[in-house]
Amino acid sequence: MPSSIKRTYSAYSLDAMHLLGTTIRAERKLKRMTEQSLADRAGVSRSFVKRVERGDMTCNIGAVFEIAHIVGIPLFDAEPNTNRLAEHIAQIEGKLTLLPKTIRKKTKVIDDDF
Repeated sequence: MPSSIKRTYSAYSLDAMHLLGTTIRAERKLKRMTEQSLADRAGVSRSFVKRVERGDMTCNIGAVFEIAHIVGIPLFDAEPNTNRLAEHIAQIEGKLTLLPKTIRKKTKVIDDDF
């Protein structure tokens, strides 16, 4: 069994992560924060912050979101300390209630009527 599997990502995903990482770096520098001080506030290592800023796709999404929040980057078009994110959550949960709870693969109907 291979110890690590090389995963491929779409160009869109790679560009989005690169944009987020670059934006995090710019906001950190605007706030005159060092990589180490950001890492300390986020509870991660300095090397992790460097990986995020480079756009590394293997970074933990929760930690990336926390870093983005610390430097002041709004996620999902919602500013911190507003109900906008809660509104998005309620809207999506409402949509989910209308959708089936499980998705099953369609089975082929065998025509055995000769």
